[in-house]
Amino acid sequence: MQIHDVTAKGKKNRARKRVGRGVGSGLGKTAGRGHKGQRSRSGDNSRPGFEGGQMPLYRKVPKRGFTNARFKKHYTLVNVEQLGVFEAGSEVGLEQILARGLSRRTGGLLKVLGQGEIGHALTVRAHKFSASAKAKIEAAGGTAELLS
Repeated sequence: MQIHDVTAKGKKNRARKRVGRGVGSGLGKTAGRGHKGQRSRSGDNSRPGFEGGQMPLYRKVPKRGFTNARFKKHYTLVNVEQLGVFEAGSEVGLEQILARGLSRRTGGLLKVLGQGEIGHALTVRAHKFSASAKAKIEAAGGTAELLS
């Protein structure tokens, strides 16, 4: 080993496997595919989950129960402390929050959470408020309007 061979992380890119380049390469003749069989032939392309004709796992496992995932409501979440960027007395809704870049849209509904403090009165329109968020907005002299 020479000093120029020593590296902290090794090589950046691993050399690709060159198959079918002679017996001496270790991957000659059958090129790592074995002898005969479906996977040894060119053009082999079985779908994901195919188990060679055996009953696949996704059909063996019992399907049970109900999932509510299709009907779940996705809320865009904002904390009370983030609302401090708006001027006193202004009206704040989902559009204004997205325009300021305070949150990324994760759903068409807005929920205000109670982390932090707010120093001035705002009219906040949202689809949901946590109890602490509503209390903090009203304590600052603002109103928390619930959208349906």
